[in-house]
Amino acid sequence: MRIKIIRIIIIGLFILIALDLFYVQVIRGWYFFHLSTNNRIRIVPLEGWRGRIKDRNGKILADRRVAYDVMITPQEVIDPEALFRFLGKVLQDDPKRIAEKYAERKYAPFAPVIVAEDISRAQAIILDENKYLYPSLIVQEGFKRFYPLGKNSAHVLGYVGKVNQSRQKQSKEYGYSPQSVVGYSGVEEYYDAYLKGGEGGLQIEVNSRGQQVRLLSLKEPTQGQDITLTIDTDIQEIAGGSLGDQTGAIIVMDMDSGEVLGLTSSPAYDPNIFMQPDGQKQVASLFKSRSAPLLNRAIKGLFPPGSIFKIPLAIAALDSQKIKPQTTYSCKGFHDLGGRKFLCTHIHGPQDLIQSIAHSCNVYYYRVGLLLGPDMMYRYARQLGLGNLTYIDLPYEESGHLPSRQQRSSRGKGHWYAGDTLNLSIGQGDLLATPLQLVRMMATVASDGREVQPHVIKAINGREVDQYNFKKVHRINQAALKSVQDGMRAAVKSVSGTAHILDFERLHIAGKTGTAQTSGEQESHAWFVGYVKGGEKNIAFCVFLEHGGSSHNACVVARQLLMGLKEKGIL
Repeated sequence: MRIKIIRIIIIGLFILIALDLFYVQVIRGWYFFHLSTNNRIRIVPLEGWRGRIKDRNGKILADRRVAYDVMITPQEVIDPEALFRFLGKVLQDDPKRIAEKYAERKYAPFAPVIVAEDISRAQAIILDENKYLYPSLIVQEGFKRFYPLGKNSAHVLGYVGKVNQSRQKQSKEYGYSPQSVVGYSGVEEYYDAYLKGGEGGLQIEVNSRGQQVRLLSLKEPTQGQDITLTIDTDIQEIAGGSLGDQTGAIIVMDMDSGEVLGLTSSPAYDPNIFMQPDGQKQVASLFKSRSAPLLNRAIKGLFPPGSIFKIPLAIAALDSQKIKPQTTYSCKGFHDLGGRKFLCTHIHGPQDLIQSIAHSCNVYYYRVGLLLGPDMMYRYARQLGLGNLTYIDLPYEESGHLPSRQQRSSRGKGHWYAGDTLNLSIGQGDLLATPLQLVRMMATVASDGREVQPHVIKAINGREVDQYNFKKVHRINQAALKSVQDGMRAAVKSVSGTAHILDFERLHIAGKTGTAQTSGEQESHAWFVGYVKGGEKNIAFCVFLEHGGSSHNACVVARQLLMGLKEKGIL
């Protein structure tokens, strides 16, 4: 009986073994076949290199250089402690720190993890020679971004870095992998689809020791397209040098085409640090800094324009025939509204339109604002681009804020009063604009109502980009525009003009100063927005100093800018 029971047990066990073999080899055979194949096949990604960015004259603004990265394939790690000790010794780094970095970045057994970037060529050779001891090691030759101008190009170009998770998910269908390098901010982000290189890879068969047996397939990485910008490196450097360490922005634009020749914002940052292995602390300090060096003040900074707003106000009054150029108001240093005094900077006495612009008389525009009313002021300012995006080809542009009676009512913020009209008349109150909006407005006025679209792209892979060549023509009385142009010319040419220090011999320079009050005890913002006609190019430009005090300070910087352009033969 016992023998019979033992036989049944043995037969049962053999049946179980047979069923298990059948399950493993027949039912799950393909699964284990693919698993074994994956265990002996290594995928090594090859990064595509980004296209270069050049200025309008072919000078390199963003280039690439050879760099070596160290990667580990998780499924091939045999002795992690020995591996990290070896890496620490060669890379002169703490093995624990390397291990932590590996653990943080590991997300799949087959996906190589970058544990060190941009190592020296000597270190790369040592690691490569010892790969037979550590089969999981990969030393990948790639390319790193390099910005020759450093800080001076930061806000135009932006920077590059590893794709973050949210962006990788959004862009996965466009070929972005977790290892992809993408553009952030500036041209690098806006034209990333053109600049990005196509990623390739190697499919390698390895033996049980992790040594390469043969190359199964190769997909060559491809180069991104080169881009040519409208930026002139000489103008960019002159603008940056003129602004120096002062907080603010300078923009120089060809007012006939909308090509941005120079755009600088301060404080700035060095985009090269985003690709440096030891740059994490510097990057973190940029994001925490109160001075906001990552903010592109030229297109994203919102500030009250102050007396620059007198230009659309004057055009509105003339075009609507509320006043004539000869209309005169007397300035005694203030305007009285119900017992409250709205001040002017000086006692100007009798002022006609030309004088009011040249001397920036507040009282004149208090009177004009009350004549026009808030609705007409809003309509003309909107027509000249305030409160609207310029749609420049850079990311994160702000549209500003142009207050109106209707907005205030719809948002439940109370009624619009005469005092609000007076504040708006001199560019104060809730009015906010970007420096770029004011440059475009100035170009429109100087070009007799022809509005261009600001842009920084000139060519992609040698092909001219012509989508920005159109001009919008505003129906504004030409005589009205001519009178305002004369007033801005008088601001520079007249000895008593607020921008007389910008009067250069044989240069037709015109413009408007602005001193915009701020809340609290901080200094006012300083503005000068103007244009130069008759040179090699007709340019519109803006100098903005955040908390820069008097508009005279902006004129001093503008003078340095114009002198630099003149010395280079640009004007």
